[in-house]
Amino acid sequence: MAQQQTLKGTASFAGIGLHSGNRVSMTFLPAPPNTGIRFRRVDLEGKPEIEAIAENVVDNNRSTTLARGHTRVHTVEHVLATFAGYGIDNAIVELDANEPPIGDGSAREYCKLIQEAGIVPQDERRECYKVTEPIQLEMGETVMTLFPDEAFRISCTSADKQGRFTQFYSVELTPTTWERDLAHARTFCFYEEIAYLINHGLIKGGSLENAVVIRDDAVLTTEPLRYPDEFVRHKILDIVGDLALLGRPLRGHLVAVRPGHAANCELLRRIIAQMRKPVVAAQTFAPPPPAPKTAPPPAAAADETQPQESAIDIQGVMKLLPHRYPFLMVDRVAKIEGSHIIGIKNVSINEAYFQGHFPGHPVMPGVLQLEAIAQVAGIIMMKSAENAGKIAYFMSAEDVKWRKPVLPGDVLVIDVEMTKIRGKIGKAKGVCKVAGEVVSEAAVTFMLAEP
Repeated sequence: MAQQQTLKGTASFAGIGLHSGNRVSMTFLPAPPNTGIRFRRVDLEGKPEIEAIAENVVDNNRSTTLARGHTRVHTVEHVLATFAGYGIDNAIVELDANEPPIGDGSAREYCKLIQEAGIVPQDERRECYKVTEPIQLEMGETVMTLFPDEAFRISCTSADKQGRFTQFYSVELTPTTWERDLAHARTFCFYEEIAYLINHGLIKGGSLENAVVIRDDAVLTTEPLRYPDEFVRHKILDIVGDLALLGRPLRGHLVAVRPGHAANCELLRRIIAQMRKPVVAAQTFAPPPPAPKTAPPPAAAADETQPQESAIDIQGVMKLLPHRYPFLMVDRVAKIEGSHIIGIKNVSINEAYFQGHFPGHPVMPGVLQLEAIAQVAGIIMMKSAENAGKIAYFMSAEDVKWRKPVLPGDVLVIDVEMTKIRGKIGKAKGVCKVAGEVVSEAAVTFMLAEP
């Protein structure tokens, strides 16, 4: 486990705040182990401090604001991203106003402060948090899924509502990739947003000197883009800063589509909820007594992916289900026994949804795994002669859990048990597996109706 780090010396920078428009001087200072990152308002009586933790977030409209009592600090994400990028655990940020200077809209000036101050290790060990199971968030047009991983990786897709300047970038966060690939990406906005921002008391210090403006298909800036995909890189920069409010380094792979500060902070809360779950100690049991020598050897477990006598091929599946490409989520049925059915879906890279979910990191959407469970359950009901030609409408899902990502090349085994059939309503419990490991599960309800 790595040692905690702080600054070797101090460094200062002055400028204006992006949203407040206030002149401000900022100084980075070392801090003892286990201090974390703290903002100190030296312009206020008593020089109050605000710890950079999720519990102190009070606003995330277009930036992230921290507060403690009546003391506030706005737009902290770029500063926090810089500390996280360099792996600095403990530092004091002194401000003589309510918002760090924005510089040129990137974290470049903050990097210069770190380089000037230097970095030193401390005696205390660094405590990281490793994501234990996938965390999924859908918030408006934002979709974010955090998977377990040994490093901190972010794969992000950025676009506006019209799909302009759609960009994708994936990176593992290290001090090298932070400084080289992320820190110089500037904040940006769309021209049509400016009036809204001004009317809501924001961007009082904004200009083309510290932000990139997109108008239609044109990019307005005082200098050329620093990266061909600068916008999505800045989105990742913001994510790094917001998730730094966890208060410790994160280990996981975040796949994000159209992120923003509000969604970043909601994901942060869900990470904290997972982190605070009690760890259930593993139980040990006495081994069972050996089988009598006269007992026959146990039969080998059946391969769920292999067809049984009750199997249904793709032609039979299409006779029962009205779904067709690209929304048919069952390639064949391996077995049907009473109310129990096992369906198979071969996940191919040619699936249409992989074009956008996600470029460079294809992952089968969790909602389509739910749909696969519902379709497999529907096959049982459709086999009844009285239901021939009807359509199964998905009504609800409960106890939904996504445990592991499903990738191209995987064989998805969909194991479904019908729990209730009453008239036109069917309920089922389904488990999806890949190579014998559970990747998702849910209880679904659907209704049969005439087309």
